[in-house]
Amino acid sequence: MHRLESVQLLRGRAFQTLVWSLLASALGGCSWSAQNANTTGVQMFQQGQYQAADTQFRNALAADPNNADAYYNLGANYHRQWKTSGRPDDLHQAESNYQQCLARNPQHTDCYRGMSVLLIEQGRAVDAFALMDRWYQLNPSNPQPQIELARMYEEFGEPENAQKRLVDALALDPTNSRAMAALGRIREQSGDTAQALANYQRSLSVNPNQPQVTARVAALQSGAISAPGMPAPANGQRWVATPNTVTR
Repeated sequence: MHRLESVQLLRGRAFQTLVWSLLASALGGCSWSAQNANTTGVQMFQQGQYQAADTQFRNALAADPNNADAYYNLGANYHRQWKTSGRPDDLHQAESNYQQCLARNPQHTDCYRGMSVLLIEQGRAVDAFALMDRWYQLNPSNPQPQIELARMYEEFGEPENAQKRLVDALALDPTNSRAMAALGRIREQSGDTAQALANYQRSLSVNPNQPQVTARVAALQSGAISAPGMPAPANGQRWVATPNTVTR
């Protein structure tokens, strides 16, 4: 399934490489009609046609009542509308649909991210961290909870905790390019440019399509150490949930 970027409000520039990343998950009972409705709904969302997108995501649920992606997409759609309208009902619907998604797929990475962003936007950072900790406890062998916790720690100005989480994530998945790039950024900002360069290069060896990481490698190799590194996310204000579509 693809995450389709459509808004910039909460986008964490340090983790831009994941906005268009592929998620490989097996969702049982995902019918073709549900898939097609999700796909159409995402297209409507991209065009700012939120009511039309809502209809398509509900069509996906009518075809497959346990489709976690459709619940996530509905949540993201309401989340976006709440950001623009401030309507309390949109906020309630966003949180409710995220919860429905996680009830059906407790490992839905996008949904955990969307839910954590929604909580932080409401000033509920403690709840957001607790949510991620519960995800980690559910599956300690999954590196994604560690990576998301690292993002949040970095956003809240705790690079040491972020670095620890990234190291733990890489112990579980040594080829995770996102974790490697994020670890490189933290090390560069701490002044450990040699290790930062090694992390960046390793990340690019796994995923060459990372323009910001490529730029940092070039800057470090040229000796432009004083050049600014990849910007870090700022206090929960640059991430947003975006709908996804199933492409299997």
